[in-house]
Amino acid sequence: MAVSGRLVDRLLGLPESPSPHAEVVRDLRVPMPDGVVLVADLYRPRGAGPLPVVLMRTPYGKAQAFVRLFAGVLTRRGFQVVVQNVRGVLGSGGRFHAFHDEKDDGLATLKWLRAQPWSDGRIAMAGASYLGFTEWAVAPYADPPLEAMGLGITASEFASSFYPGGALALHNTLVWSSLMGTQDERRRPFHHRRVRQAMRHLPVGEADLAAIGRPETFLREVAAHAEPGDDFWKGTDHSAAVHETPTPTTMVTGWWDLFLRGQLRDFAALHAAGRQVRITIGPWGHDGKALRATLYDQVSWLNAHFNGDKAQLRQAPVRLHLQKANTWLDFAQWPPPETKPTPLYFSGGLTWDRPDAAPATFTYDPYDPTPNIGGPLLSPGKGRQHDNSRLERRDDVVVLTGAPLAEDLDLIGPVSATVHVRTSTGQGDLFVRLCDVDRAGVSRNVTDGILRITSEGIVRAEIEMHPTAYRFLRGHRLRVMLAGGAFPRFARNPGTGDPTGRAVAFRRTRFEILRDRDHPSAVHLPIWAG
Repeated sequence: MAVSGRLVDRLLGLPESPSPHAEVVRDLRVPMPDGVVLVADLYRPRGAGPLPVVLMRTPYGKAQAFVRLFAGVLTRRGFQVVVQNVRGVLGSGGRFHAFHDEKDDGLATLKWLRAQPWSDGRIAMAGASYLGFTEWAVAPYADPPLEAMGLGITASEFASSFYPGGALALHNTLVWSSLMGTQDERRRPFHHRRVRQAMRHLPVGEADLAAIGRPETFLREVAAHAEPGDDFWKGTDHSAAVHETPTPTTMVTGWWDLFLRGQLRDFAALHAAGRQVRITIGPWGHDGKALRATLYDQVSWLNAHFNGDKAQLRQAPVRLHLQKANTWLDFAQWPPPETKPTPLYFSGGLTWDRPDAAPATFTYDPYDPTPNIGGPLLSPGKGRQHDNSRLERRDDVVVLTGAPLAEDLDLIGPVSATVHVRTSTGQGDLFVRLCDVDRAGVSRNVTDGILRITSEGIVRAEIEMHPTAYRFLRGHRLRVMLAGGAFPRFARNPGTGDPTGRAVAFRRTRFEILRDRDHPSAVHLPIWAG
């Protein structure tokens, strides 16, 4: 075991550890106040006395390979780790209700851990994705506070990622709900063709039947509560308490992660409140590369706060990868103060000067929806950056292209668009994408965003796009594509005003994009003059 542990450390690029012999106690029973019992495994150095506890709470099962790997890495460094299955998952009692029970169950678990004879009362939390959410569900409210916290590709609230810009994120929702709905099956259809085909099922709120053959609560709740003003997810939103969290916090995210915007908001809130926090943003998505970076980052953070290895605390608060420049940059804050938001206007193409052009038009047909290519998706191989040329040849999109760049152009920071638009139905989803066109004419997506429109007449649409750090090379051209959707990443807008989750009938919608002096549509680019 010691030899295999050293090999794992070497493969992960981690410093050598003492590799103490570990013992594992399976299926500890942790009682909740309502009588439900959750199960957990305890990893600890053999023969050790009371130690700090690193808690990981997971909906994917405590036997998951990444969780066991992480627990082993930490145990070899003298930590003890408790991995707990959340309510309703693989041996833990009760019913799994995604995101809703993590605050109460997490706080009860902290209280139980502090009372155990093998715990010295100090508790940290670590993890990624949903595991990171379980940290935010307790960290602002824990008394005494957590000693340290490691957050990978996650955020203090997930609901905004269910409905970005008001559109239902169909692909990611159905993929995750299909994963969770088949936890107890040997063959799980996470990337199965049946799940992809089910994304066309109507109504959307019953796509689970087509995907896995039975109802799945999460998909149904997301579809049923997609309309504006619905407070169903309010109790799962911990973002308002982020700035009150005193725990030293480290974060890892990626430019192609679906929770990037929320995690950057969390970082900014902690940083503005003067908390000890750092973030690393790499050229990855919600994938294995991000998990590996998360593990390395969290090991160094826990070593610093429990084992006195302060060398790892010298990192600047913000460390990010500038894509296409193949370089890492350090900054004191996010966004970098050297960034200057600059409008790039829609005209006959793209121009830095205020425009004066006739409207551009296209028609969105939900019976033949504009497809999606790339972006922040859960399915490996489907997301990130791809050639958009085939998509840009469709007649239901508008494509605007700028002149070749005379020099490299670096963007670092939030990206947004202001688009003056009118729809024939008073309904529609406006999708805006920024692309990088190379010297050979290949167009690759860099960032995008979507906004649901529910008003007649001319609408000033303010669209939040994915933040980025990206170098457009000299001789390349910037391109903006506008469409009425990106299916199946987002559910089709029916054009009728019917709720997305129940709609079965569609209407075509004509879009008119204004780009004159009185209606200067533009993308706002965070140009970095570093």
